[in-house]
Amino acid sequence: MHALDLDALRGPGVTLCVARDDDGTLLGCGTLSTLAAGAVPEHPAAEIKSMRTAEHARGRGVGAAVLTRLLDAARERGHRAVYLETGSGEYWAPARRLHERSGFVRCPPFADYPVDPLSAHYRREV
Repeated sequence: MHALDLDALRGPGVTLCVARDDDGTLLGCGTLSTLAAGAVPEHPAAEIKSMRTAEHARGRGVGAAVLTRLLDAARERGHRAVYLETGSGEYWAPARRLHERSGFVRCPPFADYPVDPLSAHYRREV
């Protein structure tokens, strides 16, 4: 589990994106976190963390909308690349398809992530 806790979400270099329905119902969320210098070859770079779509909102494009907004935020901050880690199992297949459709390609583990058969790592230039 590599999610950010509440204190980390409040930290500098972190952007939280929330998608809501017209009535305010939470549909999904995601965060963008600046990677420390030296964590990856490109600098500045960021990592997408903790993307989630509410079960009742799946299949409605919420994940794609949140991901697009996070990539826009990365460009606005001047990041050269965006990385992410997700699960390698069948449960995470929809997330991997979303990232691959959005231009992410598999890459080796980055930053402090170890080699782990349960993880899939991705990278995309912005």
